[in-house]
Parts: sequence; structure tokens; C-alpha cells
Amino acid sequence: MLLYYITDRAQFAGDEDSRRRALLNKIAEAAACGIDFIQLREKDLPTRELESLAHAAVRIIQENCGSRNQRSRARLLINSRVDVAIACGADGVHLRSDDISPRDVRSLWASSHGKGLPVVAVSCHTTVEVARAASEGTDFAVFAPVFEKKDAPGSPAAGLTALREARLQNVPVLALGGINLDNARSCIEAGAAGVAGIRLFQERNIGEVVRLL
Repeated sequence: MLLYYITDRAQFAGDEDSRRRALLNKIAEAAACGIDFIQLREKDLPTRELESLAHAAVRIIQENCGSRNQRSRARLLINSRVDVAIACGADGVHLRSDDISPRDVRSLWASSHGKGLPVVAVSCHTTVEVARAASEGTDFAVFAPVFEKKDAPGSPAAGLTALREARLQNVPVLALGGINLDNARSCIEAGAAGVAGIRLFQERNIGEVVRLL
């Protein structure tokens, strides 16, 4: 069961410096507790500030994974910005459904001398998008919203039937959108390879969430 923490520093209280510290503390907690992937999704930040934050996140993940096997450590993905991911030494990127293709990411990565092969995830909202992402070589798709989101009540949710259809494509699919400790099991039973979330991890003790999941 893959676990994917997506960041949102705006949910923390205080000024920008306070929110940044809180976010890095949460990233450290996630790395130490066995989260598989962490997406730095601070889309409002200017490039220089995003790169600075990403560098700090890379260092913190390395420090908090300790002596764990390199293959099992948390992987840091940067939302959409391939250039920032390469510059800070992140593990890969998370693409929008209308972004460049995973193949283009790997080509840019290789030409820019990025380290290793990047992990590439793609946000998908329909089975068609999941199929396209799979054909373009994504490592995994994040399918959303499976359930109604807390911050967007009334918005249409795809539901478990759509999740079952999405996971039939030739790629691992993680469930996102309204995922909590009560409904995560139903996503796995529907065939999801794991679950992703912001509040699921950010508003709770991550170690306890991982244990319960």
C-alpha cells in the first residue's frame, strides 16, 4: 500500500516563516514514518523560493530516513516544475493531466544531467486520462477526486466505480480526494495501489496514520 503525502503550507497557522518551518517539520515526520512519496505542491511560490524550500526538503528527507534502505526511503516529487526538481536533487515530478508528457520529463532530465531516473506521477480525473498517462510512461497515476472533498463540498466525486475502472489500465493508481482512515480500505479493495492526501497526513500524527492504514 503506497502512501503519498501532498503538502500545503497554507493550512498551517502563522506568517510565512512559521508556515515554512511547520511544513518542513511535517516533511521530516513523513520521511521518518515510512511515507513512500512526498509531493512539494507549493504552486504559489516564486521559483527562487520554491527551489530554496525544495533544497531544504531534500536535506530533511535524507536526514530523517536514517539508515533505511535507499530503495525504501521517501521520494520527493516537485509539482510540475522539472527544472526545480533537477536543480534541488529531488527524485522526480508530479504532473498535471494537461502537462508535458512523462517521456518529455525523462528527456529533459537526461539532457540536464539530473541524477538517476526520475519518478513521474500524473494527476488524472478520468479513465481516459489514466490510460493516456500509462501510454506515455508514467510511474503511477493519482486518480481524483474519489470522494467529496472537505474543502469543496458539493463538487462531483468520481466514486469507487470509476476508481475500479481506472485501475484496470496498465499503471498503478493511487486514490486521492476525501480519503480518510474510514474509507481508505475501500479504495484498496477497489484496486488502488495506495492512497494520497493532504489533510489525511498533514492534520494528524503521521506515524499514527501510517500505523492505522
